[in-house]
Amino acid sequence: MIFSEKYLDLQPKIELFIRNFDVEGKTIYGGKRNEIKIFSIDDFFVNIKAFKKPNIPNKVIYKFIRKSKAQRSFEYAQELLKSEILTPEPIAYFEEDKYLFGKSFYVCKHLEYDLLFKDLNENLDYPDIESIVKQFTVFTHQLHQNDIEFIDHTPSNTLIKKENGIYKFYLVDLNRMNFKRLTFEDRIKNFAKITTHQKIHRIISQQYAELINEDPEMIYEKLLFYVNKFQEAFHRKKRIKKKIKFWKS
Repeated sequence: MIFSEKYLDLQPKIELFIRNFDVEGKTIYGGKRNEIKIFSIDDFFVNIKAFKKPNIPNKVIYKFIRKSKAQRSFEYAQELLKSEILTPEPIAYFEEDKYLFGKSFYVCKHLEYDLLFKDLNENLDYPDIESIVKQFTVFTHQLHQNDIEFIDHTPSNTLIKKENGIYKFYLVDLNRMNFKRLTFEDRIKNFAKITTHQKIHRIISQQYAELINEDPEMIYEKLLFYVNKFQEAFHRKKRIKKKIKFWKS
């Protein structure tokens, strides 16, 4: 178990939460791969994300070759904060590491937020939507300027909190990132998973064009190209999974 220095005094309590994870805490997300629970500690709450136990090949990979998702989430959160990119404060990560890699957990401070970006996708008449999308685009540009490629830049992985009329954006689900100098193509492609709505594409294109001094129509066309490419790959993958499930049954 590895802790942020700021939260070393919480180690006994957090360790107890990990040991009792299956029977304590309030589940706020329960998927096939991961589960997130919230726990109360002193005067605040913490989120603990339990990653699905890996298969045999990944047990070997995470043991000897690659950092675990929990470790990457913890370290990437620290890197984001160093670059003044917001994310819920990292507290610790835990790994069950015996003969082969086992369970792993990522612990961060719980954040009360006002909305997710996906709420905008579900309601194009959301109050102040144009301002939110513009500020989100500035935020994404800040990521790019800091040489950060957030691979899972999706509508569910950006928490939005309004403070004094300004929207602040917090990234979550951090285990897939690249830290590198981004090309123009990399930057525009990074918006491809955010939305399928052209109204939002127009706002993003116009705002990003102003930030990098480029033609907004060219950026819009490039963005649509990558959105369509991503959607084709996404639906193709779903069709393949559906066929595999059919043949297995």
